[in-house]
Amino acid sequence: MSFIELENLSHIYHKGQENEFPALRHVNLSIEEGEFVAILGANGSGKSTLAKHLNALLLPTEGHCRVAGMDTRETDAVWEIRQQVGMVFQNPDNQIIAAIVEDDIAFGPENLGVPPEEIRRRVSEALKTVHMRKYRTFAPHLLSGGQKQRIAIAGALAMETKCLVLDEPTAMLDPQGRSEVLGTVKRLHEEKGITVVYITHFMEEAIAADRIVVMEKGNVVMEGVPKEIFGTPEKLKQWNLDVPLAADISEKLRRKGWKIPKGIYESEKLIEVLVKMAAGRKSVVGE
Repeated sequence: MSFIELENLSHIYHKGQENEFPALRHVNLSIEEGEFVAILGANGSGKSTLAKHLNALLLPTEGHCRVAGMDTRETDAVWEIRQQVGMVFQNPDNQIIAAIVEDDIAFGPENLGVPPEEIRRRVSEALKTVHMRKYRTFAPHLLSGGQKQRIAIAGALAMETKCLVLDEPTAMLDPQGRSEVLGTVKRLHEEKGITVVYITHFMEEAIAADRIVVMEKGNVVMEGVPKEIFGTPEKLKQWNLDVPLAADISEKLRRKGWKIPKGIYESEKLIEVLVKMAAGRKSVVGE
């Protein structure tokens, strides 16, 4: 059994009313423990609605969402599900409730009734993990957007969560903040084995994932490893999605006769290929 399983899951907002809206349509999706999955989709594709099902913030209109074998519809299981799946949302200011960083991180464990000594250990470990220990006594409003998101992640870690679901966590951040957050998430996945579900509209962030799921109008329309997804940029554009710059340039060069291998989506790899081609012959243009 997979760590997260969505079985024929549908979600309809305002069901039975005139403004009824189906946000998810019979979605089937499995996420393994320790996997890093990126979810892509244009606005209105259903990706944020899907994210909220993963820790029972929303319940299915039809079908099932199971986390570690527990159905989110089972009232008695919701609290345990939310301990295993931590959420990080788009706006970090909406997630911080305390006046001091370490107090904010301690809030979750305190509500669980964790002993004070254990709370102090968890807070210290969480801050160390996200590289924010020196800010433990700071007021959150003095931090940058990227730092606030790292505090939000630390709060989830202090709950000893097994899975992080991040719903466009860098959408409101500058490039430095985006780099800080993505770097933290990648490190948690690689060093701690934490399961990551990362919703984003930045293609360069999705490259970090083990697997990418593409959504359109409430349906999963494509999934695969980054090489497979970004190897067909015309499909992504069909669903109103951008593609990584390297993938777009590679495709345009191939159309002009350049012998660029398919499946290139990282800038470093494209540069490497072009340098090798230039070194091997006078012209890099195909005959």
